[in-house]
Amino acid sequence: MSEKNREGKRTARERMLEDRAAEEARGRRNKKLAIFGIVGVVIVAGVTAGILVQNQRSKPDTPVAAPAGAIGPKNLVIPDGPANAPSTLVVYEDPRCPACGAFERQFAPTIDQLQDQGKLYGNYHVVSFIDRSLGGKGSKVGANALACAQDAGKFRDYHDVLYKNQPDETSDAFSNKATLIGLAKQVPGLDSPTFESCVNDSKYSGWVSAVQQDFDKSSYKSTPTILLNGTPIYPKKGDEEISPENLVKWVNEANQGKPLGTTGAGSASPAPTSTAEESNKPPSP
Repeated sequence: MSEKNREGKRTARERMLEDRAAEEARGRRNKKLAIFGIVGVVIVAGVTAGILVQNQRSKPDTPVAAPAGAIGPKNLVIPDGPANAPSTLVVYEDPRCPACGAFERQFAPTIDQLQDQGKLYGNYHVVSFIDRSLGGKGSKVGANALACAQDAGKFRDYHDVLYKNQPDETSDAFSNKATLIGLAKQVPGLDSPTFESCVNDSKYSGWVSAVQQDFDKSSYKSTPTILLNGTPIYPKKGDEEISPENLVKWVNEANQGKPLGTTGAGSASPAPTSTAEESNKPPSP
């Protein structure tokens, strides 16, 4: 074989090897690109799914309907008494809270009287955190029933009955809707198919959750939390222990020289604010 032919065969063989190497390189590159493409699709799909799940979680299960006459940002506060009264009493309570029950049994008659006299405007935040610590759902179900009573214009009377008949904190008896409906029979004009349906259907469960979320954002961590014109007064105001007599004295001192509210006056919503604490600043005289 001539040197020329031998050189030609070697060159052809080298070209074949080079072509094979190039083909293998292209195969490896295409394989990597395919893998990267699959990973990219999975990542995009995962991110998209995560966004969808997050959006679903950020939305309430049902639209948040507020009870009639509720006030404040997002309508989370139930008012009681004349809105034009010179003083405002802000009350945070949980239906299962034993200290709240003790407070109400001692102070409800005095608070009701001050409101009826046009001296005090009550703002009630019905929270439900005890369910989280003790289990059960009596706080939430009880709070929903109170919102249903507000719809019927019977919040104060039902509120007082509920705390007078409050079960032991650990029994979770208020999770029984029949119990709550039975207590409504003690309030003239409350027990009705509309009220029963509202309780049984948990009509205001979304609202109850929103009230608790608002409480979680505040600096208040226990119930009852009681503020008179923005100043905490429970269990004491300054160096003075709270008592029915002192509450009357404190309200009268705050109201000195100011006109009394008109019984039956409409509810005045406070200016929109971002937190539970800010929403409870007293209105300007």
